[in-house]
Amino acid sequence: MLTHRKRTAVLGATAALALALTACGGDGSGTKAAGPADTSASAEATVAAKNTGKDTAGGAAQDQGSSAGDGAKTGGGSTEAVTSSTGTSKGGAARTGGAAAGDTSDAYAYKHPCKSGDLSVRVYAREGSATQHVIEVNNTGRNSCGLSYYPRVSLGAANASDHSGDIIPLVPGGLGGAPAYPVKPKTAAIAVVDLNPGGGNGVTWVDELNVLADGDNMPNAEQLNFPLGPDVKVGTPKLGLYRTTVADAVASMKQANTKP
Repeated sequence: MLTHRKRTAVLGATAALALALTACGGDGSGTKAAGPADTSASAEATVAAKNTGKDTAGGAAQDQGSSAGDGAKTGGGSTEAVTSSTGTSKGGAARTGGAAAGDTSDAYAYKHPCKSGDLSVRVYAREGSATQHVIEVNNTGRNSCGLSYYPRVSLGAANASDHSGDIIPLVPGGLGGAPAYPVKPKTAAIAVVDLNPGGGNGVTWVDELNVLADGDNMPNAEQLNFPLGPDVKVGTPKLGLYRTTVADAVASMKQANTKP
């Protein structure tokens, strides 16, 4: 009896095991398929997670790099803006300070002759006249300065080796008064010269007008030369005193009667 029971128990266990094995192999989507699938999925998930981590890290690195690059660009832009702003501010301050600090009084001009570096000189034909030219001396400095009563002017040939024979215009006589002609900053002293007041026949070899803005204080080396063009006739030219307008300079020129 004991032996029979043992064999029966063994047979029962064997049958149960067979049923269990049959149940496992009966469905393709069962435990057998699920086991390897889970393992593969887990592996793929692990790889994906690693790749995702790499991508995320790379993206973060790129983002950081991009941010750093943007930061560098922004920093460069800011530097340029500050530099530009500072430069403009300094330039503006210098100009404003210079204008504010300048002395524009006539008293200052009487004691301070104009320097060539603070002047710009233009010569141009007077509109409505065939023989008159305007000499315009602009004070580009920040202070008033003083000029002689009229510019030193001569008329000659540009290619001449000897200018001792250049023609000197007549000027108004009986001058006296202030020690200089004052010119305020950003203003002009204007003189007019008439090459041929009588309108008659004159010499034709003159093709250059020579101007020294201040004949009393400037050296001859600072004389400027202006071409007159062809077909110019010069006969007993006249030069007026410095004035503030062309009309006043013309009126002064008409009073010229004296050799300088």
